[in-house]
Amino acid sequence: MTASGEVMRQTIASARRIVVKVGSSSLTSRAGGLDRERVAALAAVLAARHASTEVVLVSSGAIAAGLAPLGLPRRPADLASAQAAASVGQGLLMSAYHDSFAHFDITVGQVLLTADDIARRAHYRNARQALLRLLALRVIPIINENDAVATAEITVGDNDRLAALVTHLVEAQALIMLSDVDALYDSDPTRGGRRVPVVTEPSRLSGLQIGGSGSAGVGRGGMRTKVAAAAIAGAAGIPVLLAGSGDAAAALDGQDVGTVFCPPVANRVRRSPRTLWLEHASDPVGRLWCDDGAVEALQHRGASLLPAGVVRVEGRFLAGDAVDVCTTAGVPIARGLVGFDSGEIPPMLGRSMQQVAEQRGAAGLRVLIHRDDLVLLGEPPTLGV
Repeated sequence: MTASGEVMRQTIASARRIVVKVGSSSLTSRAGGLDRERVAALAAVLAARHASTEVVLVSSGAIAAGLAPLGLPRRPADLASAQAAASVGQGLLMSAYHDSFAHFDITVGQVLLTADDIARRAHYRNARQALLRLLALRVIPIINENDAVATAEITVGDNDRLAALVTHLVEAQALIMLSDVDALYDSDPTRGGRRVPVVTEPSRLSGLQIGGSGSAGVGRGGMRTKVAAAAIAGAAGIPVLLAGSGDAAAALDGQDVGTVFCPPVANRVRRSPRTLWLEHASDPVGRLWCDDGAVEALQHRGASLLPAGVVRVEGRFLAGDAVDVCTTAGVPIARGLVGFDSGEIPPMLGRSMQQVAEQRGAAGLRVLIHRDDLVLLGEPPTLGV
């Protein structure tokens, strides 16, 4: 193991606040349905760590737990059925966790999040305050994306990404991702691929055969989403350890299992959860094309995006949606949460704020995208929550 890998493992072992993410396949049986023995085994490991560490658990498994009661053989392809399975399964999942942690006199609390809870300022502050209060009360928050109401338009995408964003949201020192895959490999492990014990730079991933699908029938993640989550956490200066669920105790103890992702030195400064979501986890639904003056103001002067600098609107979106900000050549240079519906913007193009205000009254006093709701793509890390 490299020196940097050993340092990161010890950082994880000694962290005072950690986020642990567990996948659906680690909580279900081969026959399908929730495996309470697996849940109990995970609870025992986390209970031991809880004695000295604040633990946040991001748990998949709601949809998987709901399949058997609904007589579904595999994860549904249609949204409504998946939502129904999540609705049934979430209660079963939390019941299993409640019973398992109760053996150790540990209280757990359910927290269901959506993309809005990460992206919108008031929502993420409320989510942060709730999570920190639970930790202060020595409760283990158990977080899942709110699959029963989430749609393709408002979903975070997967619990791997959600875990990375939550890690920064609660200012944890480490993220441990437990899966049915015990590490990242340089090629197919069934054909002689070797475990990659440490990833020190994203460039080291080039040339690796990274699989893209999760476990058949239960999950929606895969190695690609885990690598993406490691990049999000790394952008916030947080080390990530990927390990098999059977190696959970060894992983938490800093032993040489799984794969540790070291955050790049340049990124070891925390960034706003909203900017992390915007850059890494949001799906832009439109584009605003800007002139050279607006591009320069955004990139070099920390400005908000004003109507005067926008020359074209592309796509249909609502106020609060994520959109890309592009040059006149169509190259995305920023992403942000837009302040107006797409249909409201064309009459404002090329106009000053004063002209827009005269045209629209008080409704025109907003900028198109406020600087606090905008991230430059590829920009250096900045402070702030």
